[in-house]
Amino acid sequence: MKAYQLGAQDGLSSLTPVTRPDPVAGPGEAVLKVRYVSLNNRDLQILEGRYGAKKPEDRVPFSEGMGEVVAVGEGVTGIAVGDRAVLSHFIAWADGPFDMRYFGTDVGITQDGWMAEYLKVPAAALVRVPDSLADEQAAALAAATLTAWHAVVEVGQVKAGDLVVALGTGGVAMAALQIAKASGAFVAITSSSDEKLEQARKAGADFTVNYAQCPDWAAELMKQTGGRGADIVVETGGQHTLPQSINACAVNARIVVIGAGAGDGPLPNYGAIIGKNLTIKGIAAGSRGMLVRLLRAMEANPFAPVVDRVFGFDEALAACEYLKSGNHLGKVLIRVS
Repeated sequence: MKAYQLGAQDGLSSLTPVTRPDPVAGPGEAVLKVRYVSLNNRDLQILEGRYGAKKPEDRVPFSEGMGEVVAVGEGVTGIAVGDRAVLSHFIAWADGPFDMRYFGTDVGITQDGWMAEYLKVPAAALVRVPDSLADEQAAALAAATLTAWHAVVEVGQVKAGDLVVALGTGGVAMAALQIAKASGAFVAITSSSDEKLEQARKAGADFTVNYAQCPDWAAELMKQTGGRGADIVVETGGQHTLPQSINACAVNARIVVIGAGAGDGPLPNYGAIIGKNLTIKGIAAGSRGMLVRLLRAMEANPFAPVVDRVFGFDEALAACEYLKSGNHLGKVLIRVS
């Protein structure tokens, strides 16, 4: 099979095309023919050597995608040849609270990922894709959209009438917008691009703030909403944006911190954390159980990931460069088959 490996991890160009033997399903395993791969920022951080210790150079990268089951091993139930399937990149996290041991079975990090023609995984980790979802839509579910679901629903406990603030217009933010709107909430989006904010409004955003024009975007948001604070903030910016997120909150709000490698920044306003009785929680993607609940919700109240652009398999480096440019709105995909 054709595949890519991480290489030296000294830049995006370390992504190296290779040829490998096709995987064979053992007991309890399934082999997927990969149709689409979905890129995330942590994939770029890994290629650039900025995501913890360097990984083995022959590791197949990328943590999110979808495929068709083409083989199953002995004892497999619940998934069959011909099914389209996805899985959370923390393979061992079935449901319940997170545990550090789940980092030991992380697709694209501690074991081979999606950037190949075939992927072998434990069959029990797979979740069948509903017929209502197209391949491209399903490919972008198990990392960014699942993370947004974890933030807005599992931690944020969103309810109708809440105000959800999502920072930026990347995959997680746009998914949070859709999930919140499907739950009957109001949504505010921040960006430095008026064009992207216009697209966010078309996607359902009730409030938008250009933080390049309004550096104190929390104050601008309060002005637009008549002094109402956010009930849930999907915080993708890191320490530099956390103080503003705190300022944008209502009493008893939940701030859900997402993303690694955001860098150092100013200390947050601790007085406001206490005075507003805020909850600040970091999360890491989501479990298989969360993915099942997400797909169930998408069947009941249809929405789908926003896909910005699709690249060919031989254009993997160009896809990574495009994601790094920040010009995308939503997800960047690679078509494999």
